[in-house]
Amino acid sequence: MDEFDVIVVGGGPAGATAATDLAQSGRSVLLLDKAGRIKPCGGAIPPRLIRDFDIPLSLLVARASSARMISPSDNQVDMPIDGGFVGMVDREHFDEWLRERAAAYGAERRTGSFERFERESDGRVTLYYRPKGASKTDAPVAVRATSIIGADGARSKVARQSVKGADKIPCVFAYHEIIKSPPVQQAADYDGTRADVYYQGKLSPDFYAWVFPHGEHASIGVGSANKGFSLKGAVSDLRAATGLDKAETVRVEGAPIPLKPLKRWDDGRNVVLAGDSSGVVAPASGEGIYYAMLGGRRAAEAVEVFLETGQASALKLARKHFMKECGKVFWVLGIMQYFWYSSDKRRERFVTMCADPDVQRLTWDAYMNKRLVKADPMAHIRIFFKDMGHLLGIVRPDRG
Repeated sequence: MDEFDVIVVGGGPAGATAATDLAQSGRSVLLLDKAGRIKPCGGAIPPRLIRDFDIPLSLLVARASSARMISPSDNQVDMPIDGGFVGMVDREHFDEWLRERAAAYGAERRTGSFERFERESDGRVTLYYRPKGASKTDAPVAVRATSIIGADGARSKVARQSVKGADKIPCVFAYHEIIKSPPVQQAADYDGTRADVYYQGKLSPDFYAWVFPHGEHASIGVGSANKGFSLKGAVSDLRAATGLDKAETVRVEGAPIPLKPLKRWDDGRNVVLAGDSSGVVAPASGEGIYYAMLGGRRAAEAVEVFLETGQASALKLARKHFMKECGKVFWVLGIMQYFWYSSDKRRERFVTMCADPDVQRLTWDAYMNKRLVKADPMAHIRIFFKDMGHLLGIVRPDRG
């Protein structure tokens, strides 16, 4: 039976990052990933991700230099990025590049589906998986390891087996269609350098819809936690409204997206979670790639300490360090989503607020650098009073 220091289950941004970091540190790593899995995702990555995780610019399929917010009444607010851009990636190629990098640093890649793991008397675990192409009657393959990182998505089988409450994580369900970017004459309103975000209850009763540029392609999608809401119908309506219904559809994808970090990411023995498995997708924005990769890195660091010391308590460091960095951001975004997305009236006011220069500047600074901005207290005070005006109805929606 093959033995490893760590088995990483799931080869998305979280799992591939964890495998890369551990392999770089000299650990024996098995990266187990399903074949052909592409997560529905707008594909936006901020400059900090590019810097922190050494992502080559050649992976970018587009650079968005602005965003446009569209309200329920079709009020449109442009938010240009002053001197910067948001990188756009195609998850099919981006994720594979991350897995290839992990392999280049020494991680062993295998393609298959995780089934279960068993604990051995020596404290190690035996993990069973079914290789790609194996029939249901074939015996699963068994491998041994000292530790497991579960990075196998929002409905993580690793998490459900090892961490209490992981099966009850709240999710938004996302669906998108990848299309070929249209000629200007087909969809004059489409801009390959702009990300469009639709805050309209008819397209999503509790989240938002989007049209994001991907170079030769574009992503048109929607998210909602309302199980009775037709995501496909909303995307069809959005394509028709924007003239993108005439564009060729390349592929379609759907999946649950968690929007609340689990209270615990480890089992207190030798398993720790990362990425969607641990629930680290930002509320309000639904952004997941940066937080998945950061979670994968923090999981790898915790496992490294565990392997070095043998102390299972070290696995708690993954969540502790991640939440220290991002907990306040998640809290603020959670409040925003709870309040501003609750009705079209509030969505209308929210989009109006986005026209404010202070809001735009602080929003982009926070997004691009992944931090709550503290350097301009007067701007925060101005936004606070404007925000209160909108909340109390003192400020009319058509007047920021």
